[in-house]
Amino acid sequence: MIRYALRCDKGHDFDSWFRSASGSDTLLAGGQVSCVVCGSTQIAKAPMAPAVPVRAAADGPQPLDAPASAAERRLAALRAHVERTSDYVGDAFAAEARDMHDGVKPERPIHGEARLEEARKLLEDGIPVAPLPFGARRKMH
Repeated sequence: MIRYALRCDKGHDFDSWFRSASGSDTLLAGGQVSCVVCGSTQIAKAPMAPAVPVRAAADGPQPLDAPASAAERRLAALRAHVERTSDYVGDAFAAEARDMHDGVKPERPIHGEARLEEARKLLEDGIPVAPLPFGARRKMH
């Protein structure tokens, strides 16, 4: 695994882990990496200094999935709020949102996945939806 400092075309800095240097080049060139702030896929590697730890944290090392920056902490808090206060409906998001809008089902906060064309159609029909800045946590079986 290798970590790179990245910068989008809007000037947002963030970092990401990749399986290999060549793998990062392939993903970046293919537009498969997006900015954690604005979603842009115009990403380039940014200059970075080597990480030299001064001393270990008093409470031990942080898990790799722990938020490392203020932006990541805010995003993690938003995700926790959404997951705590709404129902995950998975791929049925567009149908659930439409049924609630049409009065077929009672309104409630939901989140899930929708294809771009499904989300566009909901918006065209006056059904308010918005993308979340994170993907759903898939349950492993």
